[in-house]
Amino acid sequence: MTLNKLLGRNDVGGGENFWGTRTEHIVGVAACLAVTDHASQSLFKNIYKKELCFAKSPTAFVAHTFFFIFTGVTIYVAGDAALNPSHEGKRFQEFKDGTYASYVGSNTAWFEPFVPVVVARFAGPVAGASWLGSSLLPATLAYTTVKGVGWNDWGNHGLNETEMKMNGLWKKE
Repeated sequence: MTLNKLLGRNDVGGGENFWGTRTEHIVGVAACLAVTDHASQSLFKNIYKKELCFAKSPTAFVAHTFFFIFTGVTIYVAGDAALNPSHEGKRFQEFKDGTYASYVGSNTAWFEPFVPVVVARFAGPVAGASWLGSSLLPATLAYTTVKGVGWNDWGNHGLNETEMKMNGLWKKE
């Protein structure tokens, strides 16, 4: 059973229970980003011999942000290209297209470390340091720009096939 069916939504994954579904995307990208974020933090800590902190090393922190987002999304793209049955016969092209989209989108996430600072400025230091202000909001905004800029095909209103089906815009050929 797909997560869409469990939530009472139409099955838009072409009959697949996992590959090509929103579940694959959300779980896969989140897992890859979590691993690469921790690995990147460790790498920078080994290089600088101190914890990576935006307030103390803003340039290094912005570089970390690009590095872990690009690497994480590219690892997800590689796994999807290699294992998703719908990519049979075009796996390397899927990998190349996804890697390019990841690079383009990752360049828009430079602002992520600045979000808690802005939240603190307008809503107070407690809000800026909270889970919502320092983790959820920055990650959500970064995901939105990476997806919206890097994964946007202007010819179909920026929606992939699954999103077009979910929004009732899919026209069978």
